[in-house]
Amino acid sequence: MQKQDKPRIAISVGDLNGVGIEIALKCHKDVVSICEPVYCINSHMLEHAAKLLHVEIPQNVITSHVGGIFTIKPGQVDATCGKYSHDSFMHAITLCKEKKAQAVVTMPIHKEAWMRAGLNYVGHTDLLRKLFKKDAIMMLGCEQMYVALYTEHMPLKEVPKAISEEKLFTFFMNFHKSIGDEKVAVLGLNPHAGDNGVLGNEEKEIEKAIKRVNTLVGKELFFGAVVPDIAFTPHFRKNYTYFIAMYHDQGLGPLKALYFDESVNVSLNLPIIRTSVDHGTAFDIAYKNKANTLSYMNAIKSALSFI
Repeated sequence: MQKQDKPRIAISVGDLNGVGIEIALKCHKDVVSICEPVYCINSHMLEHAAKLLHVEIPQNVITSHVGGIFTIKPGQVDATCGKYSHDSFMHAITLCKEKKAQAVVTMPIHKEAWMRAGLNYVGHTDLLRKLFKKDAIMMLGCEQMYVALYTEHMPLKEVPKAISEEKLFTFFMNFHKSIGDEKVAVLGLNPHAGDNGVLGNEEKEIEKAIKRVNTLVGKELFFGAVVPDIAFTPHFRKNYTYFIAMYHDQGLGPLKALYFDESVNVSLNLPIIRTSVDHGTAFDIAYKNKANTLSYMNAIKSALSFI
């Protein structure tokens, strides 16, 4: 790629029964002004989607062929569609691995559709983790606030057993290597961050891991364990941009309440750059031209910031 060329980003089209392809086509004009998007889809499926949306495909659209022809069923969970979203994602990854693209941006998949297709992954990040044999970190957010998840799609009853000094220390170090010298607020697990052991002892493991990582990096960058119910208040947030939550809803509930439309999903600690919209397939509004595009545009911009 010549220096004057715009960065090339592989776009995984997600579940075609959802809103992803609508968003991609809506934003194409704005996206091509800052990068060169390559849509991982075949021409037949793209034309099929565009016809359902009653839109014209821009002449400067670039596709990279992903085989498969089927009928799009707006708003339905479908195994064939789930398999295609997986194939589009894997194709986008291959483009990055072969240096034909510099980042991957993913549209939303439907986890049940993947399950029906026999795909034993709970999502994009889980697949990336197993594919690259790396401890990928899921971080979501926007310029105002980012939240990384120590545990992700795990039953809540399993979370306390996953909290150990050694695992936390490794997670903190990988996170630090990904974001650099940024201050990070680490949430406790229990109400009142355990209240010095009265309501639980998991915070002791968190605090030992924080002490170790700060000692190793030679700076006080990680702080906690922070009482979870104050972590996202305006008074506390003014001092931090990065947060680490112990479990999925602890971090994503507040994030989505504050920044639902603009948040993105970023996969850290991987050999490729991958960002994603931070919303689902929105089957209820699929092919109704109602989808919000802000998260996708932010995902594109976030990917470019890592290149």
